[in-house]
Parts: sequence; structure tokens; C-alpha cells
Amino acid sequence: MTNRKRVFWATTALFSGLMVASAASAQSTGTEAAELSEVVVTGQAGPRNINGLAVAETVAKTRNTIEQEFISTQTPGQTILQTLNLTPGLSFTNADPYGSSGGNIRLRGFDGNRVSLTFDGIPLNDTGNYATYTNQQLDPELIQRASVNTGTTDVDSPTASATGGTINYVTRRPASEFGGWGQASFGDFNYRRYMFLMDTGEFGPWGASAWLAASFQDYDKFKGLGDLGKKQYNARIFQPVGDNGDFVALSAHYNENRNNNYNGPNLGNADRSVLPQVETDPRGWEIDFDTTYIAPTFRNGVADNDANGTGFYGLRVNPSNTGNIRGNSRFTLMDGLVLTVDPSFQYVLANGGTQQVVLSETDALLRGSFATGGVDLNGDGDTLDRVRVMAPSNTNTHRYGLNTSLIWDLNDDHRLRAAYALDWGRHRQYGQYGFINFSNPSNPRFVDWFGGRNDGANRVINRDGYNLQSRDRKSIASLNQFSLEYRGQFMDDALTLNIGVRAPFFEREMNQYCFSQSASSTVRCTTETPATTFTGGGAIPFGDVRFGTSNNVFIRPYSRTVKFDDILPNLGATYRFGEGHSVYGSYAESLSAPRTDSLYIVRRLADGSIGNPNVVPEETQTFDIGYRYTTSTLVASVAGFRTNYDNRIVNTFDEDLATFVDRNVGSVEMQGIEASVGWSPIEALSLYASASFLDSELQDNYRFNSAGDLLMTQGKELVETPGTMFSARASYEFNDMFSAGVQAKYTGERWITDMNDMKSDAFTVVDFDARVDFAPMGYEGTFLQFNVTNVFDEQYYAGLGTRASATPGSLGYGVPFGQIGAPRTWMATLRVAY
Repeated sequence: MTNRKRVFWATTALFSGLMVASAASAQSTGTEAAELSEVVVTGQAGPRNINGLAVAETVAKTRNTIEQEFISTQTPGQTILQTLNLTPGLSFTNADPYGSSGGNIRLRGFDGNRVSLTFDGIPLNDTGNYATYTNQQLDPELIQRASVNTGTTDVDSPTASATGGTINYVTRRPASEFGGWGQASFGDFNYRRYMFLMDTGEFGPWGASAWLAASFQDYDKFKGLGDLGKKQYNARIFQPVGDNGDFVALSAHYNENRNNNYNGPNLGNADRSVLPQVETDPRGWEIDFDTTYIAPTFRNGVADNDANGTGFYGLRVNPSNTGNIRGNSRFTLMDGLVLTVDPSFQYVLANGGTQQVVLSETDALLRGSFATGGVDLNGDGDTLDRVRVMAPSNTNTHRYGLNTSLIWDLNDDHRLRAAYALDWGRHRQYGQYGFINFSNPSNPRFVDWFGGRNDGANRVINRDGYNLQSRDRKSIASLNQFSLEYRGQFMDDALTLNIGVRAPFFEREMNQYCFSQSASSTVRCTTETPATTFTGGGAIPFGDVRFGTSNNVFIRPYSRTVKFDDILPNLGATYRFGEGHSVYGSYAESLSAPRTDSLYIVRRLADGSIGNPNVVPEETQTFDIGYRYTTSTLVASVAGFRTNYDNRIVNTFDEDLATFVDRNVGSVEMQGIEASVGWSPIEALSLYASASFLDSELQDNYRFNSAGDLLMTQGKELVETPGTMFSARASYEFNDMFSAGVQAKYTGERWITDMNDMKSDAFTVVDFDARVDFAPMGYEGTFLQFNVTNVFDEQYYAGLGTRASATPGSLGYGVPFGQIGAPRTWMATLRVAY
């Protein structure tokens, strides 16, 4: 048997104690240190996991963990969210077969913006809208373990958005001996990926160790034209301190994506109530952005608006540069007193979306404060043309964090912890117009992926010398959070009680540098001289303004600060009995502060101030109760839960303002069951299965349009949330060289609209992996691996562009769309170790 299987089959109590560090799957160093004793007291003989997929948990909350043993069998370079998709409660739909186009998270009915995604304990959700960018995650070869808390957070979780739970992954520790490997992967759609890792081994007088890694990936879209490129660099240094588990670690990460976007089909009307169906578009499942650019024609020097500029694949891009520096440390100050300190810094530069506009060369934006004239955008010597330019939606974030805990063991049975978390982010959102390169008229490209940000010569400058912008705002988001926790062991360590509370104090300072249309997301970034009276006469109240011949009211640039805070309990209890049996229960409250986009949609209030009083934080109360059973060959768990979800925020119609605004519309009640089991009946065979059942019910209707119609959503279910999910995996080691695995995930029907008048059909995706290990031939760590995803070429919709209703007419609001799921894809990887 291979070394991996031999480790798995170790069955001594000593092994359980030694595996504590990898079994703990907490977010922060502080939570991991606090949970350590809880693992030790179980002291059960036998493995703590079944092939890295079914990991025995001991905490008093519903958590599922996977480890590198399983992660390494999946597609190289794949996002860790896809690898976690076999665990119960999580529905992740990938946008392409290799993970670089992102994907969509649903965890117990909550979308990714309401789920905290953390990396070595640092929060990765966007500081503005809390989005999770799944294509920018750490290379899976470097992840030691990853876990999902369904429905609850840890007591020290540094989040202002997680009402739905937490997904966390932890970086591998450097090896104690010098070594490394290089690997190359090739596959469908011209997939090429190269990765290298070097471990320094222990060096210096105190046993420090480090590793360096780099990966380079490129492949074609699986439909349409365009490609996806990614490069990533990582490093970590680890210094043990003393012999009691203390350490100092410093890690660095940089990721760069350069992607062409996919386009999904229009999903039609309510008469197509069950999808997928054959699309009316003749391209069917191959529908994507146009592969040919239709260049504009000219009449009297004026360029007609090009017919498909926004639909041309070469002008639909999604670049991102992200990086972070992470510190983790633990210090024993005295016997029974431990301090943990985890500082971090993150950097983000990214954009996406349509990001282009057609400007007349005499547009008011280009004239600015001048009544006449224009700007020659295309260099033909006149100002008679209409020219397409880039109008990016850049986001640039500088983010600083700190998560620290002081842990005091009162005695062997009782522990107190005080924790503090800081998350401070400078969130700059701007969009300097830039030019498009039309040197090849049939295949134009943006001069720069980020418009006019990096190069003054690429900026679109108006007559006043102002660089035109699609938006221009800055927010400072700061979270100061204090937590307290008590953990106690009772009844000869059979009973563990966790009593915790966290108090988040969240503040968002917002600076809008453009004119904002009242109660709308529309902004006008301009040097024009605005009008202060209506076209029909009369002053516009409160000093607001208008532009051109329209009476739409705009609020002048402004600054304002909003604050949110709460006291959130986090309680749990675990009772162990018999041989390997335990039951647990938990209760936790969470909140999600309104997102930046919601808070920038403002209107004048009666006293003349500005704000959006209809939006307050979302809140949840979650109850879990579960049972676990662990033996030397079996890890099983089942949990039931109920979540009350209050103050849900959606985009609805405000009859007083005659426009759509974000507001709280009511409550949702959710309940369900999640179960998983891992079993190794014989040494060579490992089996895993999970099941998830979720029932959700909206409690209220909401006003939808100017006619006063109510959207009759009371009693309906949440969109994009499968009511049932099943997963299974079987892996077998034929001998020391050959192993293989097959796995499947069934995702039930998902509603596409709030009115539940359109849904996407259920689907099942089957994957296969096989490995030839050359260790028996003397080449330890060298192997050849094959992966095939979507073996049976299932046709399905992955992400869904949900809407309020599919009914045409007054209640129709936008048209639902879908992302096509990736077809069958194969790849092969050769790793050579040294």
C-alpha cells in the first residue's frame, strides 16, 4: 500500500493526538488554539479522516472539512470551491472546467456575498459588495485543508457580511527536508498549466523552513472565442518557537487573471417553465459573444453606432490583480496563557462587465464647461464622429487586518478567550475612460485592460482637461470586533460547553465624487455647469441640480458615514458517549451590513439630508442539532437546522420615488437536514456519500412596479437554491502504483425567479480521476494523473441570472439568463519530484 493509505490506517490513540493540528479546521490561529484541547480530550483510536474527504469533527457546530489527500486527486489548478462541492449544504456551480472564470456559491440558500470566505483566517469577500471571487484563490496544491461551516461562523470571524456561514482554507506548512517538484498539465481546450514548488527544508539555528511556488496557466474558452490566462506566485516561511507548539509564520500570495468573458443564453418566458431546453438561437448550447466585429460605417464624417460592440468577445474582458501578505503566530506567555496574533495586508485591482460606451465627439461630457466644440477622439482631424471608448469599472482596494486572541486556561477543564479583530479597507471605485485600438478594424482591443488608469496617453480628456470617468467614489470600511468565549469540560470530559459572544462595530465612510441621480445608481462624472432650476421654472430644492434638457434631479458630490453594530451570541454544546458517539447543538446569530452599492443609492430626506433609510442590516438566527459517529473505518454525521432570516435586502420599486431602490422586504424561514458518511470497508477501498435537503419559504410580498403591483412572493422558495443535493465518491488503490476514483454530484431543481414561475432542471455531473504513482520504482513524489470532468457530457445551466418574475408585461423586470455548464473535459498531469 502507498504511504497515503498507510497513514490513513494508523489506529493508535497517539496518532489521534498527533493529528490534532490538521484536524482542527478553524479560521484563525486563535480559534485553532482554542479548539485544540477539545480534539485532544476525545482521544479516540483510529483515523481522523477517510481519504481526506470525510474528516471527523468535534466542534459544536456543523462543519465539513477536506484535506490535501483528497484535494490532490482533483483537477490541477481548480478552485477550492469546486473541490468542496461534494460536502453537504454547499452548491457551487463552476463557470468553466478549470475554474478561472469564477462560479456561484449557494450555502444553505445564502449566496456567496452572504458567506464569509477566508484564507488563513483573513477575509476575502470584497470590502464593498462582499462578493467572493472564486477564480482568484490559492493554487490547490498548496492548500493543507479546507472547511465549510454551514450556517454559522466562528466566534472571532472577522466579518460584517456572513449570515450564511464560513468557507475557510489553510496553507500547507513547509517540509522539514529540502525538496520540491515541477509539474505540467495538458487537456481539452488547449489547456496548459505549469507549476513549480521548492521546499528549503529546515535551516538556521532554530529550525526555520520555507517554500516557494509559482504556476502559469492558459487555455481557450470552451465555447466561442477568447482565452483565460492566470499566473500565481506564493511563498511561506515558518519559524517554530520553543517546543510547546508556538511559532511565527509569514506568507505571501499574488494572483493575476486575464480573461475573456463567457456569454450565456436568454432564458425566455414563463411558458418555458422548466429548463434546460433547446435554445431558439441556432447556436444552441454554443451561444456566446460575437466572434466577428461589425465595424461602423461613415456618412458625412459621422460614424454610425457599431452594431455589436458590446457583444464582441474581444471587448468583453475580466482582468484582476490580487495579492496578500499574511502573518500567523502563537506565543505561550506563561503556563496556561497563550497569545495569538494574525496580521494581514491585501491588495486588489480588478474590473469587469460591459465597460464601453459610444461617445459623440461633441458630447456634453467632452465639452465640459464649454457650450460648443468637441474633442477629436479618433484623430481624423474633425469632431463629427461617434467613437467607441472603454469605460471601465475599476476597483482598487488596500486592506489591513488583525485577528488576535488571548487564551487563558483556568485549569484543565475551563478556558477563557478574549479576541479582537480589525478589518480596515480603502475601497476605491473609479473608471477612467480609455481608448480602443482599431488598428485592426475587424478585431479591436482595449489599449489597456484598466482603461486610462495606468497611462496618461490612454486617457479620454475633455475640453476642461478632465479625464472622463464612468464612476468615481471612495469608501473606507472598518470593522472593529470584540469577542469573548468560554469553553468548559464536564462529566469526565464527556460534555463540552462553548459560550461565546461577538460584538462587531462596522463603519463605512463614503465619498461620492460624481453627481448622483436621486434614488438611482446613475451617476454623472462631469465638469459641465449644472442647472439649478427646473426646465419649467422654479429652483431645485436643497441645492440639487440637473443637466441638459432633462428634469432628472442630481445630488452634488457628497460624503457621509454610516455605522452598524450588534451583539451576537455564539453557543454550542457537545456530548460524547459510548465508543465514538457524540451529539451536539448550537445557536448563533449573524448580521450582514448593507453593501456599498446599496448605500450609495441615496435620496433627499424631509430634513434635507441624504440617505437610504429603507436599508438596515440583514440578520439571522440559526439552530443546529447533530449526531456524529466515528470508528477506525467510519466517519458519519447528520445535522438538522433551522434559520430565521430577517430584513432580507432586494431591489424593489419605491412608489414615492418612482424608481427601483434596495430595501429590506421581509423574512425567510429555512430548515433542512445535512448528512455525510465516509467508510473504508477494506484497506484499499474508500467510499463517501452526502445528502442535503433544504426547505425555504419567503414570508412576505413586496411592491414591484410603478403600477403598485405586489410581487406575490409570500410562500415562495429562494431562487438558485436546490432543495435536494446528493454526492458520492468511490476510490480504490489497486496496488502501490495504480489508484482511481469516481465521484458524482446531483443538484436538484432551482428556481430562477422570485415568483417561482421559471426553474432550471436538475442535473448530475460525474468526474473520474486515476493516478500512476512511481514511488515503488524509486521516484518518491513522482506521478502521472488523469482527470475527466463531466464524464457523461451532461448539459445543464451552471450560474443563473435570477430575476423577480418571468412573466412578460408590467411585472417583467429584466430577462433571466443562464451560464452554460462546462462539457466533458479531460486533462493529464505529470509531476516530477526531487
